[in-house]
Amino acid sequence: MEILLAYIGIAIMTGLSFIGSAYGVTICGNAVVGAMKKNPDALGSYIGLSALPSSQGLYGFVAYFMMAKFLVPDISMLAACAILGSGLMVGFCGFYSAIRQAQVCANGISAIGSGHDVFVPTMVMAVFPELYAILALLVSILIGFSLPV
Repeated sequence: MEILLAYIGIAIMTGLSFIGSAYGVTICGNAVVGAMKKNPDALGSYIGLSALPSSQGLYGFVAYFMMAKFLVPDISMLAACAILGSGLMVGFCGFYSAIRQAQVCANGISAIGSGHDVFVPTMVMAVFPELYAILALLVSILIGFSLPV
């Protein structure tokens, strides 16, 4: 039973962060298609902003690697619950922050497409939603360090 809880946590951790990143880069990709009609010369800026929401999926992957050493048949209930909790936190934070970051990036892509020089300000503003996915990953790492092996 304990190992099942842990694997549910891993599935949530990776699955939601991956889905959020996929959703986020799709939001940005849709904005790029529209912006390319107006300003095709800014493709580099569009790609840079479009890639940002993919980082949350990477955080879910890193969190999995931090927890993988605890996925043993005789896992304790404490460790299983910690992994489940960590998975909920990283998964939902990654999911939500990737989508919200994508919305910031999509607005920047649209503005760049309209001829405004907003690449750097958009990058700065896009960091703020991602900060919470980073914090979730850091808490997950701290949880992993606090569990007995």
